[in-house]
Amino acid sequence: QVQLVESGGGLVQPGGSLRLSCEASGFTFKDSLMSWLRQAPGKGLEWVADIKNGDSSESYRASVKGRFTISRDDAKNMIYLQMNSLKPEDTALYYCAHGPARKTAGQGTQVTVSS
Repeated sequence: QVQLVESGGGLVQPGGSLRLSCEASGFTFKDSLMSWLRQAPGKGLEWVADIKNGDSSESYRASVKGRFTISRDDAKNMIYLQMNSLKPEDTALYYCAHGPARKTAGQGTQVTVSS
């Protein structure tokens, strides 16, 4: 059974930073593409970033590139999202996802950027 447990969200002022974590289990983590997705209030789920298995190459949506960094630790079955220079429009429920279909399996972690 796939489990993805997100943590690290919170309330932060514009310009601040947060680091999200996701612990994965129930599948072969080291062989899986991993992703972060987010859902802002009243909007649909949107892709934020990917990190590939193997070479750990990264890709980002344009609006977060240069501010967010995705990383993975295959020994711990964990992925992370370091978020810097946060903006109010980054406010959302953040989910991690696995595989090319980017399937979520957790409750998400809330990030609120507000003064």
